[in-house]
Order: sequence, then structure tokens, then C-alpha cells
Amino acid sequence: MEKTLEQPSNTGNMTDNLFTRFSAPPLHRNKIFLAPPGRETVTFAQAFDQAGRYAHVLTAQGAKKGDRVAVQVEKSAENIFLYLACLRAGLVYLPLNTGYTASELRYFIGNAEPSIFVCAPRDAQMLTGIFSQGAVLTLGDDGKSGSLLEQAASQSPDFPDAVLGKDDLASILYTSGTTGVSKGAMLTHGNLWSNAEVLRQLWHFSHDDVLLHALPIFHIHGLFVAINICLAARASIILLPRFDIEEIFRSLPSATVMMGVPTFYVRLLQDSRLGRETAGHMRLFVSGSAPLLAETHREWSAKTGQAILERYGMTETNMNTSNPYAGVRKPGSVGFPLPGTDLRIADGDGKPLPQGEIGMIEVRGPNVFAGYWRMPEKTAAEFRADGFFITGDLGMIDGDGYVHIVGRAKDLIISGGFNVYPKEIESLIDELPGVTESAVIGLPHKDFGEGVTAVVVLNKGATLTQDQVLSAIKDRLAKFKQPKAVLFTDAFPRNALGKVQKNLLRDQYKDLYA
Repeated sequence: MEKTLEQPSNTGNMTDNLFTRFSAPPLHRNKIFLAPPGRETVTFAQAFDQAGRYAHVLTAQGAKKGDRVAVQVEKSAENIFLYLACLRAGLVYLPLNTGYTASELRYFIGNAEPSIFVCAPRDAQMLTGIFSQGAVLTLGDDGKSGSLLEQAASQSPDFPDAVLGKDDLASILYTSGTTGVSKGAMLTHGNLWSNAEVLRQLWHFSHDDVLLHALPIFHIHGLFVAINICLAARASIILLPRFDIEEIFRSLPSATVMMGVPTFYVRLLQDSRLGRETAGHMRLFVSGSAPLLAETHREWSAKTGQAILERYGMTETNMNTSNPYAGVRKPGSVGFPLPGTDLRIADGDGKPLPQGEIGMIEVRGPNVFAGYWRMPEKTAAEFRADGFFITGDLGMIDGDGYVHIVGRAKDLIISGGFNVYPKEIESLIDELPGVTESAVIGLPHKDFGEGVTAVVVLNKGATLTQDQVLSAIKDRLAKFKQPKAVLFTDAFPRNALGKVQKNLLRDQYKDLYA
């Protein structure tokens, strides 16, 4: 891939439009931006020109600055062009999980009120039936099909970028909604640019980099972290439709960086081809979206000679922390707060706690979202008077200043009046021979309120009993923390980014102590 390009400079911009920043000179327009396997590569010039054509189509449909464009299509170069087109035109890009059903889509349509809905050609009839207030456009993932492509073919690539401020909305991303109604996190052009620039510098991204991209792009990690950093650095992207282990090994020799979720790394470790000869040339492996087991971190380092860089972020804040690029990447830690991001561990009233104590993680900075779409009361409840956002994650800062995530506040177990943090117990169980992973949950218990319960996935062929697990950890935990039961399962329910859905586990086993 062509790599003759200076670092981007954005001095003199008269707008905070994210696209204008990405396309600011100096720009080598013939450098490869996207390389989808089995398809022609796409240069920066081709991507930006196609974004201009798409922007003409969207505005011809009546979309105006600030209007929402809902998108439920498969991952593809065309989807990325659509994202860029929305930025150019000052429209709000609203990506939706491709797994959402018509029933679920009705909620998002009613809440966001998009003026345009872009779907896969196969879903056009279904969308027409539930979306009547705007235009329905279609977009295939083959680069050939869909009404958006057809209409764009006759449009000019030149489009006047909308003049925007840093507080103008760039995107709305809906939270997973595991504890109630999904909330639309409003992310501004300033939010996305600040995070992309900080991470570009912190992780030493340059135009020489080639990112191996196997993540979905309806989420912060795959869309804004991965793609925005590459746009800011003018780096190339090997764009895989999904995680496929054969494609990963085929593409690794051409890549310098890979971003993934812990499941990616676990699956790669199980493959005999992984080693220093296949991964040793890589500059950086990044993990996020779900906790990376310390054992996975150590095993990866031993097998490849590379230390995975784990970071911490969420839909509402983009990235908050990162292990150092140069320096110790602590297993089980998510590193230090990003430059410009304030992070504290606080009690229930927002009062900072001493180092080493467990409390709520609260953050403040240019990366933090503008609030929840049309939910002013919910927004107000999640922010402190001094501007700190209450993340809902429990954590602590160790003696070296590294941040550790203990778990979600909603996953905190209160058993017999005592607080029990699942991560502490999971870490001990995960160390046991034969254990792949564990999840500790609280289940209704008539005597204790909640009974501490461990659900365990074993390695293939391994055998382990409840008594063996309890015996192995009993001398390392206070009695009130010890599980009252150990259950075994073949696999955990997970969301699209690999996070264990503990709410489903709690529902599955809710009658255990009845």
C-alpha cells in the first residue's frame, strides 16, 4: 500500500466539521484508504468523492443539517462512505445493529425520528411498512446494488461541507438497553475529533499504518475508534466483513495494527498458527469493548512476544483510559486516563475516594457526550454539578496510578448486607486449571437478599466440580464473598461485541434459590 503522505495538519480550518478535518491538506489522494478482501481497493480520493455523491442524494431527499439518517446495513466500504457523507452534510449518522428486528426498529424510528432510513435491499419492503415519515434508501454491501448507489452515480463528487461547530451532533448511538429502554447517546463533532486526535498521538498512529479491521461498525469501537483514528492519521484499513480466523491469518502479514474484542484474542490463541513468526511483526494489538482476562494477556505475550494494549471506553464517552504505548501494560488494568480526560473514583455522592478504594468511575472531558437524545431528566441524573459523568462502572486506582474496572454498578451483589464485587471472585476462578471463563452474579435469596453465584465455562475436555472450585478459593475470600453455588455452562450469552450479558444469566437462573 502506498505510504507517501505527511501527517495531517488542521490549522486554519474555519469549521469543526469532522469530515473537513479528515480531508484537510496535506492529503495524498491516491493513497489506499480501504482494502476489502476480494474487492478493489479504495483510495482516500475515491472515498471522499463517493461521500460527496452520497451527500447530494441525501440532501436531494430533503435532509437538512441536524436531521437524523438511520442506517441498518452490513459492514462495507459503502457504509463508511455513507458515514462520511452524513458528516459532510451536517446530518446525524444513526447506525443500528444489523440484528435488530422490525419490532425493535419501531422504537428507534419513533424516538429518533429520522428523515431518511438506509437499509439493505432485502429489507426495503419491511422498512416501508414501519417507516412512513421519510425516505427509504437501500444500500448493498457488494458495491453494486441499492437505490443510494444508483442515484449517486449521476451526482457530482463536489459537495460544500456544512459549516459546523464542535457542539453540533455527528452521531447518535443507542445503548444496549440491558437495564431498560435504550438511550440515544448524542456525540458531537468535537467529541469525535478530540478522541481521534488523542488516540492517534497516544498510540503512535501514522500514515505508515495498516489496520486489520474485523469489528462491526455500528458501535464506538469499530466505527469511531478504529475508522476515525485511521482517517486522522491517513492510515490504511484492511476491511474484513467480520471476524474470520482464516482471513485474519491471511491479512496479518500486510497489517501493522489490529483492534479486537477479547473473544478475538482467545480464538487466535487456540490456533496453532499463532506465534512470533505470524504476529511478531505487528506494531500494536488493542483490546476493548469487554474485559480482557489477565490470563489471556499473559498467554498472548508468551506466545507472540507482544503485549496487548487494553483500554476503557463506553458509548457515551468514547475512550477514557489506555494502557501506555511505551511502558508497562498491566494485565487486568485499563491503564491511565487519556490526556485531557479527568477521571475519579467517587462515592455515591460524587466525593472522591482515596487511592485503592473501590467506587464509581466518573469522567469529564471533551470526549464526553452531549447527553441522551430527548431525555433531559436522564441526562441531568447522570451528570454531577461539576460536569463529571457517572459511568455506572465500578473501579479503583492502584498504587501505580493504573485504573482497574471492578464491574458494573448494576452487577454489584449485596449479600447479607455486604457489597460483593464479582470481578474479584471471577479473577480467582479464572486462574483455576481447566477454566475458560467465569461470570459471578447475584440471584434472589430469601436469607441473604442475593446469593453469590458463579457460572463457569470449562476448557474443552476439562472436568471440574462445584466442590473443587469452592475448595480452591475458600481460603482466599471472606466467607460472605464465597459463591453459594457453582454452575457450569457451555457458553455465555454475549452481545455483538463479546460482552457477557449477565442480565440474561440472572434471568436464566433466577429460581435457583427459590
